[in-house]
Amino acid sequence: MHLLTSVPVPYPSWLNAGDNTWQLVAATLVGLMSLPGLAALYASVVPKKWAVNVLAMAFAGFSLVLIAWVLWEYKMGLGANSVGGGVVNGVQEQLSGVGWVTHFFDNFVGKPGSIVSAASEQGKALSAANTAIPFHFPTGTLAYFQFVFAAIAPLLFMGSVLGRIKFAAWCLLVPLWSTFVYGVDAFLLWGGGYFAQVGALDYSGGYVIHMSAGVSGFVAAWMLGPRLARDRAHWQPNNLVMAAVGAGILWLGWNGFNGGDPYYAGADAAAAVLNTNLAAAAGLLVWMGMDAALTKARKPTFLGAINGMVCGLVGITPCAGWVDGLGAILVGAICSLVVWFAWNHLSRVRPFSKVDDTLGVVYTHGIAGLAGGLLLGFLGNPAMIEYGCSGPRYAAASTHCTPFSVSGLLYTGSWHQEWAQLQAALFVIAWSALVTFVLLKVIGWILRGLRYSDQLLEIGDLAIHGEEAFPAESLAMWTNRGAQVHEPVPATRREPAALDEGGK
Repeated sequence: MHLLTSVPVPYPSWLNAGDNTWQLVAATLVGLMSLPGLAALYASVVPKKWAVNVLAMAFAGFSLVLIAWVLWEYKMGLGANSVGGGVVNGVQEQLSGVGWVTHFFDNFVGKPGSIVSAASEQGKALSAANTAIPFHFPTGTLAYFQFVFAAIAPLLFMGSVLGRIKFAAWCLLVPLWSTFVYGVDAFLLWGGGYFAQVGALDYSGGYVIHMSAGVSGFVAAWMLGPRLARDRAHWQPNNLVMAAVGAGILWLGWNGFNGGDPYYAGADAAAAVLNTNLAAAAGLLVWMGMDAALTKARKPTFLGAINGMVCGLVGITPCAGWVDGLGAILVGAICSLVVWFAWNHLSRVRPFSKVDDTLGVVYTHGIAGLAGGLLLGFLGNPAMIEYGCSGPRYAAASTHCTPFSVSGLLYTGSWHQEWAQLQAALFVIAWSALVTFVLLKVIGWILRGLRYSDQLLEIGDLAIHGEEAFPAESLAMWTNRGAQVHEPVPATRREPAALDEGGK
C-alpha cells in the first residue's frame, strides 16, 4: 500500500517557473553585452595605450550602477509608487481632479527606495506600469533584469569620452547620470510615467537607453574637449579579432535585450528575438554595401560592418515585438542608411564637426535610437500581439482581457502614435543633454577639471592605472628550477611618478 504524501512546491502561487527562468537567462544575456561584450569591443578598437582604461571604466561603471540600483534607483524608475500616484494592491491610483495623465510632474519619477530586504527580493514584482499585465516572478528577477539595462546605458556613452576623461570623474558621473537621467527617462516611458500614459512606447530602450546615451555622450565629449591631436591622428584598433568577439557577444546578447522585454516566455518574445537578428543582419549588409559603393576607398570594412550591425540592433530595440519580419528588415536597413549618411556627411556640419565623439556614439546610438523610435509610429503592425488574450491564437484569459499591439501609420493612416513618439523623443533629448551638462559642471568643479593633463594623456594606461594590456616585455620569467627572476623595467615603461593629474 502506498501512502499519498504532499510534496511542498517551492513556488509562490503567482510565480511561473518558465517566465522566471527566461527572465533570468535574458538578464544574463544582457549582462554579457556589457561584460565582456562591450568592454572587449571598446578595448579592442582603441589604441593599445587606452585598453586598460576602457576595461577599468567598464567594470567600475557596471558595479557602481548595481549598488545604486538596489539602494535607490530601481524604485525611481520602475518601483510601485510614483510621486503623484502609485500602485495600491496592484491597482493604479488616480490623482485627484481631472486625472493623472494631465499632471506631468506628478508622473515624472518614482520614489527612491531600497530593495535589499528579504521581503523585497522574494516578493512579487510590482510596478506602476503593470496593472494590466501582472508579473509572474519576484522583484529580484525584475530588478536584476532592469539593472543590466541601466548598467549598459552609461557604458555605451563611455565610447564618446575615451582618451581623456579622468577615472574619478567617470566614477562620479555614472551613478549620478544613472539616477537623474536614466531613472527619470525609465519612469516616464516604462514605469507608468507621463509619456507612457499618453501612448509613447519604447519596447526595449531605443529612447531610454540608446538615444539618451548618444545625446549624453555628445554633450560630455563637447565639455571635455577633443583628444590629443596626436591620438586623433593615430587612433587605430589594437585587435580586430577581439573586436569581433565583443561585437558577436553584443549581437547575440541582444536576444535577451529584446526577447526578455515582454516579461513572458511567449510568442512575442520569440518574434522579438527573430526581428532583432533580422534588423542586425540588414543593418550590417547595408553599411558594408555603402562603404563598398560610396566611399573613396570603395572597400567593405569590418569596422563598418560592426557599425551597421549596431545601427540595426539599436533601431529595432524600440519596436522589436511590435513590427513584423519585413518591418524589422526595413528598420535595420533604414537606420543603417540614415546613420551612414550622418556619419559621413553630418559629421562635417556644426555642431557635430566641432565635437570629438571618440567612437561616434551620437550616430550609432543617438540617431539610430531616434530613427527606430519614429519608425515604430509608421511600421507598428496591429497584428503583432504582445499580450495575447483572445482570438484564434490565444485562449481568452478573461472576459475583460484586451490584446495589446501597436497600430502604425502604415496600417491605420493615423498619426497618433507618431506624434506620441516624437514628443517623448524631444523630451529625452533635451533632458539628457541638460542634466549631463549640469552634472559634469558640478563634477568638474569638485575635481578641478574633467580631463587628465596632456602629459598623462600622452602615456595613457601606464600613467593612469599602472598597467598595460600589451606590455612590450615580460616583467618576470621562470627558470628551470621554478625560481622567478625579475627583469629590470625599462625607463620608458616606468610609471611617471613625477607627474600628477595636473602635469606637475
